Amino acid sequence: MVVTVIDGKISVPFWVVDIDSFRRWTDEDDFPKKGSVWWLCGEVWADMSKEQIFTHVAVKTEYTSTLYNLSKRGKLGLMLGDGLLLSNFAADISGNPDATFISNETLQSDLIRLIEGKEGGYVELQGSPDMVLEVLSASSEAKDNVILKQAYWEAGIREYWLVDARGDKPQFDILHHTAKGYATRRKKDGWVKSEVFAKSFRLTQSKNALRHPEYSLEVR
Repeated sequence: MVVTVIDGKISVPFWVVDIDSFRRWTDEDDFPKKGSVWWLCGEVWADMSKEQIFTHVAVKTEYTSTLYNLSKRGKLGLMLGDGLLLSNFAADISGNPDATFISNETLQSDLIRLIEGKEGGYVELQGSPDMVLEVLSASSEAKDNVILKQAYWEAGIREYWLVDARGDKPQFDILHHTAKGYATRRKKDGWVKSEVFAKSFRLTQSKNALRHPEYSLEVR
């Protein structure tokens, strides 16, 4: 088994050899409580670096809050922020996307299973949600742009939202599932259409009172 660790150290038990044993490890006391730790197509991948406030955390917050409110008002389904354990056996992945959306139709289908934890409640989602979001950082470019792009497609996830807010102008793309892979939806004046939400979205950036970046996910 290959273990890739970015900016730190972790100790992976010798018995973690596949997605099932990785999932069992997530319930153990020695599973890392910080950082981003994934089972990625045959290996353990761990990013222990701190998230940048204005190019990562603030972006995730804007997307999650906007889409959560949109989903709640329209009773569209379940919108979840960072912290969900998503597993897909066909794609051989298990980890925490930056955000995930599951429509009511998908929740009621056999595409999704909610897994209960040892102490009650639901702690894991297995299967194929309708949308996942990843916000790029220097340490996650290969994971998000290459490995997860292929894996999410193999998992049958309808839309993969990718955001890169590290430059002067934030980049936001919606990749939609096709028979041959993900294809990037065309934009018009910065607006891009989502079939999952049946809305168009645009990400804009301004400055807050301290001259730090501030983001708005516009919807129409």
